[in-house]
Amino acid sequence: MSAPDDVPEARRCAERVAALVGRGTLHPPVAASLALGLRALVADGRLPVGGRLPAERELAAALGVSRVTVTSAYRRLRESGWASSRQGAGTWTSVPDRSGVVAAFVPGSPRDGTVDLTYASPAGPPEVADAYAAALEALPRMLPGHGYVAGGLADLRARVAERMTARGLATTAEQVLVTTGASGAISSALRAVLSPGDRVLVEHPTWPNALDKLGVLGARAVPVPRDPAGPAATGFPAALHRAARETAPAMAYLMPDFSNPTGAVMTPDERGRAVASLQQHGVVVLSDETLADLALDPDDDPGERPPLAACGPPGAVLTAGSLSKSVWAGLRVGWLRGEPALLAQAASWASRDHGALPVLDQLAACVLLDGLDAGLVGRRERLREQRDALVDALRARLPSWEVPRPPGGLSLWCRLPSGTSSSVVADAAERHGLYLATGSRFGTGHAFDDHLRLPFTQPVPVLLEGVERLVRAAADADSAWGAPTTSRSGALLG
Repeated sequence: MSAPDDVPEARRCAERVAALVGRGTLHPPVAASLALGLRALVADGRLPVGGRLPAERELAAALGVSRVTVTSAYRRLRESGWASSRQGAGTWTSVPDRSGVVAAFVPGSPRDGTVDLTYASPAGPPEVADAYAAALEALPRMLPGHGYVAGGLADLRARVAERMTARGLATTAEQVLVTTGASGAISSALRAVLSPGDRVLVEHPTWPNALDKLGVLGARAVPVPRDPAGPAATGFPAALHRAARETAPAMAYLMPDFSNPTGAVMTPDERGRAVASLQQHGVVVLSDETLADLALDPDDDPGERPPLAACGPPGAVLTAGSLSKSVWAGLRVGWLRGEPALLAQAASWASRDHGALPVLDQLAACVLLDGLDAGLVGRRERLREQRDALVDALRARLPSWEVPRPPGGLSLWCRLPSGTSSSVVADAAERHGLYLATGSRFGTGHAFDDHLRLPFTQPVPVLLEGVERLVRAAADADSAWGAPTTSRSGALLG
């Protein structure tokens, strides 16, 4: 609720911050809870970096706590690098030097002696270097031209089209736009379709960078709960239908295959029902297929996972993909599949954002696509081994956690015991040299602070070391909140 116009600006600012923190979410020790709440607001952009925090007295009154509590919370923020003080000017938000970036999904430089589980991207395989060597040999034939290739190299677009056709979605090269990774494809699609203020349905939880992109465009995310353990045929499509009917969205952003972070897969029935319902409401679907190649169960049948665009008429679904997850994130080559008229609009936005794509990268992508199916065999085996090792270790060492085994993708979506905050665990983990992405980063508002996304993209020894550090961090977090700690055997300590 907004404050009346005659209320001083300082009080209005304090009321706004108190509403963002959530008065009912603070719990003992309140100073630590408040500090973590403010830190989360800075990390996800709801409080701008370099912005002035409310005066201690005003925020204390707005929250109904003591001024000493707010003073202690601000001190915690300063000590951890999330705030700074200026003589006579109050307290200002900042980000710690060690973080490098605010978002947890753009890792900084490697830090010796630490385990970084904030990002879900595998190491690059040797065939990447071989592909670039082959690309260098092919480069001379491209040099007589100016190097600006609108829409992407014809050979690359043809290969992407062939791959989509093989999956059951008849595609021509004219229906493919090459982009800077899947991120570029998604950004271009959003810009081509949306206007400020438009609503967009997003499965909840979802890829956080999609939420960030919507915020930048002035669009509003409408979260639609997606429970990977829920009723496949009715639950999610029905929820999409209700949300579309009630909110009149312009677009829906979905990850049908091994969704990030849950690893959930939409069944064939879900796909057909969802696309039909959204088309009925005039909603354009953006399908993110970045992880579609990473099925880890040996009996997986790709034929049972048709692309969403194959479930609807032309133009109903845009499809984004890339080589970032199936090969290497350092290869910034992605694509957007759609009808030529809309692709022309998306290409215009892509050109404004980054100009033409590097020709050498596209040549390398052609080579990698030619050998992708063969390379995926060994890649899936390694990921399956790493997934199983991480699941087994977590279930053994943290038996009170819910640790599902996803059928594919690159990460686990773990539910923490009741009363345990992922923000608190992540904060404690940093002291043990373990870096984590809090669950709330994958949702809107204060959702999913009771979850952690844990990628299994690193070698097994690194993952097992990460689990041991996580066990210590969880114990520290429980101790900080006065909660009992669960031992390896499940007995309660203290």
